[in-house]
Amino acid sequence: MNISELYQLFTSSKGISTDTRKIQNGSLFFALKGPNFNANLFAKQAIEQGARAAVIDEIEFSIEGKTILVDSVLTTLQELANYHRNQLKSTVIAITGSNGKTTTKELTYSVLSSTFKTYCTQGNLNNHIGVPLTLLSIPTSAEKVVIELGANHLNENKILCEIAEPDYGIITNNGKDHLEGYGSIEGVRKGNGEVYEYLKACGSIAFVSAYQEDLILYSEGMERIIYGNHESSIVKSEAMNSFPYLKAKFLFSDGETFEAQTQLVGKYNIENILAAAAIGFHFKVSKEKIKNAIENYKPANNRSQQQLKDGNSFILDAYNANPSSMKLALENFAEFPVANKIVVLGDMAELGEYSDSEHDLILKQIKTLSLKEIWLVGNKFFKASFKYKNENIRTFENVDALKKYYQQQKIKGYYFLLKGSRVNKLEKMLE
Repeated sequence: MNISELYQLFTSSKGISTDTRKIQNGSLFFALKGPNFNANLFAKQAIEQGARAAVIDEIEFSIEGKTILVDSVLTTLQELANYHRNQLKSTVIAITGSNGKTTTKELTYSVLSSTFKTYCTQGNLNNHIGVPLTLLSIPTSAEKVVIELGANHLNENKILCEIAEPDYGIITNNGKDHLEGYGSIEGVRKGNGEVYEYLKACGSIAFVSAYQEDLILYSEGMERIIYGNHESSIVKSEAMNSFPYLKAKFLFSDGETFEAQTQLVGKYNIENILAAAAIGFHFKVSKEKIKNAIENYKPANNRSQQQLKDGNSFILDAYNANPSSMKLALENFAEFPVANKIVVLGDMAELGEYSDSEHDLILKQIKTLSLKEIWLVGNKFFKASFKYKNENIRTFENVDALKKYYQQQKIKGYYFLLKGSRVNKLEKMLE
């Protein structure tokens, strides 16, 4: 069965399933494989649970009339997604980068959906499996599609672009993320830069932040739209206040301005908002709708959220972390005009050989800040803290030990910053 024939089957089915625990009746089951699982083993079960057919790549699991044997289930899924993408009449915008890509994606969706039939990546479906699943969930009636690209090694963004074929692209920034996979900050730049390389080759357009000097240089000579403080920018912004939430003024190249009171914590979010505003302006979304979309956007999933609990205020930014994002979060928290501040930091993952030095640099930064206490979670920060031992640093093996200690203190009137990689699950402190 070739891709066009499989696509005909897909269009008459009830979508794609990859997990037998969540089988949709009448769907196509794709038996994906990974380091620790082989869904070929569950093809028969998927069919028994209502899947219309199962796509497999191991012949011993064939069931006559019910399975479709291919060379690689993953490759077939990606090819099917690309085939579907080419049936879409919508504009596809791809967003990648070290920090802020999910917030930028969600803000962009908020702006564009005020005017167009818009779809975007849900949750963390942003990798070599997630991007195809995202594309295959989009109806052909869509007008705008916002796709998040999440890569952690070289060549991955290239592959994701070849699947999604974006008309526009954004690299939010280059930071110290996934150093274990990329090998160095130069590897990060090269990996993210694969999006620009794809856009250049296809004559597509990049939205470029003027705050990122390396991206301004890298994008010279290609078709681009600049946002931020630059002579060629289509929208500029100035932070008016950042406590407790960011408020900013926006100036567009057509001379119009507005002020927006956001529900986002941190000046570092100005670039994410500017990107969404630039995209909306480019696609002729009215200023009123851009403003309303920015003001009504409320972060979720433990990203730049503020919560009140037990008489304390918590900045919950614990979905993920790398040295660049943690540095920005600490700098922003240090500017809060409050007396009683405690930082709660969880280990940063995927740093490879840079892990020890980067955790040490974060602690050096913290010691320059005016904080009541520093609470560290995980073995990496525990190891780095030895040379900084003093009365205001406390270490915890895991979030359960942290939560127990916090509950015992019965303190009120404090501001907390919670920042760490996903593995720490720091949000459990507040459950």
